[in-house]
Amino acid sequence: MSGVWVFKNGVVRLVENPASESSSNTRRKVLVHTPSNEVITSYAVLEGKLLSLGWERYYDDPDLLQYHKRSTVHLISLPQDFSRFRSMHMYDIVVKNRNIFEVRDM
Repeated sequence: MSGVWVFKNGVVRLVENPASESSSNTRRKVLVHTPSNEVITSYAVLEGKLLSLGWERYYDDPDLLQYHKRSTVHLISLPQDFSRFRSMHMYDIVVKNRNIFEVRDM
């Protein structure tokens, strides 16, 4: 993964391609459930897949969707609004669920 680290309002984030971040012809990334080859298009779809893999929903923070798997120390934290679901969230899910999800260019 390459890009530029941006520090804004006390938060550091990775901008993968700063030159084309505002461009309308950029290739969008999507999260794909590999066993079914299904593109994740909403949190409802994603939650169904995660629950079937043993993840449990946490309701502690109203600003985040959080999932925890009892057999691990992993925690998946996602923004409440699906339109703010970015590639960094997708890669977090992929790393914690190897061979189940992958990120693809659309």
